[in-house]
Amino acid sequence: MEIPVIKMDELYGEKRSETMTLLHDACAQWGFFWVENHGINDDIMDKFKELVNKHYEENMEKNFYSSKIAKTLSPDKVASNVDWECSFMYHHQPKSNVHDIPELLRTTVPEYAEEVVKLAEQLAEVMSENLGLDKDYLKKAFCKPSLGIKVAKYPRCSHPEVVMGLRGHTDAGGIILLFQDDLVPGLEFMKDGKRISIPPTQGNRIFVNLGDQIEVISNGIYKSICHQVLPNQNGSRLSIATFYNPGADAIIFPAPKLTYPSQYRFQDYLNFYSTTKFTDKVSRFQNTKMVFK
Repeated sequence: MEIPVIKMDELYGEKRSETMTLLHDACAQWGFFWVENHGINDDIMDKFKELVNKHYEENMEKNFYSSKIAKTLSPDKVASNVDWECSFMYHHQPKSNVHDIPELLRTTVPEYAEEVVKLAEQLAEVMSENLGLDKDYLKKAFCKPSLGIKVAKYPRCSHPEVVMGLRGHTDAGGIILLFQDDLVPGLEFMKDGKRISIPPTQGNRIFVNLGDQIEVISNGIYKSICHQVLPNQNGSRLSIATFYNPGADAIIFPAPKLTYPSQYRFQDYLNFYSTTKFTDKVSRFQNTKMVFK
């Protein structure tokens, strides 16, 4: 199965309708996709990656292999409650903690955050439109959205069979935008009951997945998907994940337009179904709600 690829520039040209449909299907059927032509400055992305790797080699790597987690790794014992990762978190909005992150990165990380938040807002707008909502619906529902960046390295692991890089989970928030390693694999997502390996990034692509709050707001039309990270015996994997999340005080609920019809007679539904059987299920429920108010 080939992971959907959304070319952001085609959302605003002759291929808009086709690309909007592709995006809707990616959100509804996959819960994750690649984005290309996203407008984030390549020089900033390259510099960010270079500086993170430098900081890891000079500081994080030694500290990690001296940690309790690394010292207790054993080929004879599965570490079921451990994540083989080292990371730090940068909070960009509503309040920055730039002085808490490594000094080497204090200029570049905010620059990258300013770029990636624009992409997150673009995606929120077109996703809202695809759901039949006002284009600013998701941004308003998030109520002063927060934005944070988790910078992680998944160190080379001598016994990857006994530990997870990051245990399986769905993301709690909204829209997650991942800038990841271009050489070392490890990320896996579920699709139709099977694990799909997400290949290393090519050409500064951004990998996007949806969090739990998007599933709730979309009334289950869009999905948050379980994923995990496997450690690697041959190299350390870079992960720069940006979380575009609801603000702390946001009240989350399904968009009223998207809730199922409150009630209807089954025969009436069958009559409607007979003429719409081969259309999209989501559209059918939305139409049913309007017909059977």
